[in-house]
Amino acid sequence: MMGKIKSLIIRYKGLILYVVFGAGTTLINWLVYYLCYAVLGVPNVPSTVIAWILSVAFAFITNKLWVFGSRSFERKTLLREAASFTAARLATGVLDVGIMVLAVDVLSRNAGVWKLLSNIIVVILNYVISKLVVFKKK
Repeated sequence: MMGKIKSLIIRYKGLILYVVFGAGTTLINWLVYYLCYAVLGVPNVPSTVIAWILSVAFAFITNKLWVFGSRSFERKTLLREAASFTAARLATGVLDVGIMVLAVDVLSRNAGVWKLLSNIIVVILNYVISKLVVFKKK
């Protein structure tokens, strides 16, 4: 039984780490937003932007090193990975907003349900884009 569990962990190591570091990314986003907005009195939009920047930076580093195992720190590689990672996160962020506007504002659907569905779509897309485009193995 333990051998089977160990085999599954090894097989799905990247996906497991993606979930763990994704939870960390979310926690950083929430904590930075709260610190900026509630503690320091920074307005909502700048607080959101600061939280997004820091959480995406954390996600990039953890995804690069531990989830996808990209060990190259050549300037060209690092710039390509960082740019494509950030672009992908911006694109899925826009998709998230688009889904929410369409589902909630236009179609008057349940916001909680659609936020969950939208987040599932975004998380899956972020993983696939990171695996197949940003940190693809040569």
